[in-house]
Amino acid sequence: RTWSLTDECNNTTTLVQTINVVDTTAPTFTAPADLTIECDVDPTDLSITGDVTDEADNCSNGLEATYADVVAAGSCANESTITRTWSLTDECNNTTTLVQTINVVDTTAPTFTAPADLTIECDVDATDLTITGDVTDEADNCSNGLEATYTDTVTAGSCANESTITRTWSLTDECNNTTTLVQTITVVDTTAPTFTGDLPTDVTLECDAVPTAETITATDNCGDATVTIAETITDGSCENEFTLLRTWTATDACGNETVHTQTITVQDNTAPTFNETLPADINAECDAVPTAETLTATDNCGNANVTFVEEITNGACNGDYIISRTWTAIDTCGNENVHTQIITVQDTTAPTLVTPFDENITVACDDIPAVPDLVFEDACSSNIEVVFNENSTQTNDFEDYEIIRTWSLTDDCGNNTIFTQNISVEISNVINAFDTSRCVLDVEFDLFDLLSGDFNMNGTWSVVSGNATIDGSLFNPSTVEVGIYTFMYSITEGPCPTEVEVNVTIDDDCVILPCGAEDVVISKTVTANGDNFNEFFTISGVEDCGFVIELQIFNRWGAEIYKNNNYQNDWNGDAHSSSVGSSGKVPTGTYYYIINLRNSGLKPFAGPIYVATNK
Repeated sequence: RTWSLTDECNNTTTLVQTINVVDTTAPTFTAPADLTIECDVDPTDLSITGDVTDEADNCSNGLEATYADVVAAGSCANESTITRTWSLTDECNNTTTLVQTINVVDTTAPTFTAPADLTIECDVDATDLTITGDVTDEADNCSNGLEATYTDTVTAGSCANESTITRTWSLTDECNNTTTLVQTITVVDTTAPTFTGDLPTDVTLECDAVPTAETITATDNCGDATVTIAETITDGSCENEFTLLRTWTATDACGNETVHTQTITVQDNTAPTFNETLPADINAECDAVPTAETLTATDNCGNANVTFVEEITNGACNGDYIISRTWTAIDTCGNENVHTQIITVQDTTAPTLVTPFDENITVACDDIPAVPDLVFEDACSSNIEVVFNENSTQTNDFEDYEIIRTWSLTDDCGNNTIFTQNISVEISNVINAFDTSRCVLDVEFDLFDLLSGDFNMNGTWSVVSGNATIDGSLFNPSTVEVGIYTFMYSITEGPCPTEVEVNVTIDDDCVILPCGAEDVVISKTVTANGDNFNEFFTISGVEDCGFVIELQIFNRWGAEIYKNNNYQNDWNGDAHSSSVGSSGKVPTGTYYYIINLRNSGLKPFAGPIYVATNK
């Protein structure tokens, strides 16, 4: 600053003052307050974030504050911290700075629209969003490209195939702000099962051709199906005719049903069949007419009843006629099967003899039997004509001769038969011989003990084979060696010479006997009349000796009528069928026995026995 002082004469004095004008004072202002804003707010919009106020400077006017931002990332993508530094500088570059902190946050959840609640069938794929629906209008204030997700909670329904799906939709932004909406999906099963394959159709058939119920299967849209069958029978006009109603019901787990019905009309038009071979027409003798066969029958559907009817048509005589036999098999529905057998009955058989008698008899001349009182019968006739005739060939009293007796029989139908009895009458010696065994230690015995019958005992004994000697009829076993010796008895005198041989076996099996001849007790009488007294011919007293009893019984002519090599005390007057007289009980009279106790070493026992029968 130049100071000038000028006087009136213009004298001037100048002095210089230097004033240094400086600006060292910074401006002042008020910064906007710290704040928190959503991430969708524009932080540069000072109308939102605030601007400085009270800008002032001691020297400058019209100053405008400026700012610079430093952004620090926050805890998530949409969040940050803005450190905003405000600066106010005057024209001399004096600067004042203040800091404003802006917290950018994301607390706003996304928004979307959930699909509507719906009801679907159990066979619909609940995960198919084209069916169940997807979210729409997904939006977020800060994030883009968000996709909603869902989780399902399934609650069982009233049956196996039904349920309730609670679908929770979630939309989460980048700062984990989440919005959830619930969609309810009701899963139902209202669809019935369907049968598989061809279904049985209505039929009409025979009662034996009713098929068994078919096994039908079914499928269900959501799971398994159970098929049950029920049958209802409505009776018809007879037992084997009826209507069979079969109903198959397919049921799923939720009780949905599909029903198929088959009507089977059952008829019985088939007659029964006989089980046995059916009797054929035959010709039969009147005594050989078969009894009516018992026929049974089966029916294709049940039981069959067989009835039998027999009709007889008489012929020319009692033994000739025709039998018509009819069997009728009928089932419960009245179907019949009839079989008829014709039997032509004939009588071509002559009468027969009932009473046993000996056709050929040899007797001594003084013992000719009386004419037997024979009984005859015919298979078919009760009227038999009997003609008896007897002829003899006897010419003198010294020669054998024959008596021929004939019975001629004729029945009602003219059939004839003749029965003949030939009696040979002779005066002869009848000798029965039997063999024996002896021990080399046995005593001398009489060979006549080996003969029985009615014969002359003045004949001659001789040795046929073996180195033995005899004294008349006496033979001593102790004088010979072990072996078989044959002896002959010959009768050369009289009208009937004869000879017989006996064999004596000599062995060394000598036994010390516990029993002797004095111990043997032999029956004297047999009275076979049913009074249980003396009923059997018995040999007793030697039961414990171990002997085998050999027994022969002869009639008075020497004919053997009974023989047993192991006799058990059981003969009661029975005779062989070939013996004199007749088979069956022998006539009452005196008979002769020979008893040999085999292994005893005892001589044979012989003697008479009186037999009393009812004949």
